[in-house]
Amino acid sequence: MKQIPLGATGTATLRVQPEHLANRFKDAMLPQVFATPVMILVMENAALNAIRPFLDAGESAVGIAVDVKHLAATPVGHDVRATAEVTGVDGKRIDFKVSARDGKEEIGRGSHQRIVIDLRSFNERLAQKSLPQKSLL
Repeated sequence: MKQIPLGATGTATLRVQPEHLANRFKDAMLPQVFATPVMILVMENAALNAIRPFLDAGESAVGIAVDVKHLAATPVGHDVRATAEVTGVDGKRIDFKVSARDGKEEIGRGSHQRIVIDLRSFNERLAQKSLPQKSLL
C-alpha cells in the first residue's frame, strides 16, 4: 500500500431501480423509496474508489464500520452519487467522511472505516472457515 493522503476523494453513482427500494428488503407496505442499505453500498464503493489508486497489486479494502444517517427519500429513476473523503489513516485502517446526494438534495451523510487487506491471505483464511460439503446420499 502506498501512502494514502488525507483529503483523497472518490465517488460512486447508482441509478435507483425497483430492486434498490426499501419495500423490497423489508415490509412490502413501505413507500417505494431508496433503501438505506443500498445507499450505504454506494458510499462504501465511493470510499474504495478514493483509495484504489494507492493500493498495491493483490490488495483491496473491506468495510469494518459504518455510521450514517439517511436524511431524505429518493424515488426510482434518480441517480444517487456518493462521495467519500479520507479523513484519517492509521496503518491499514482508513477513515472516511461519506455523503450521498440524489440530484435535488443531500440524502445521507456520516462516517465509514475500511481496512486494507492482502487478497491472497484473506481468501486463504476464508477458505479455512468454509463449511464442509454435505453428501447428497
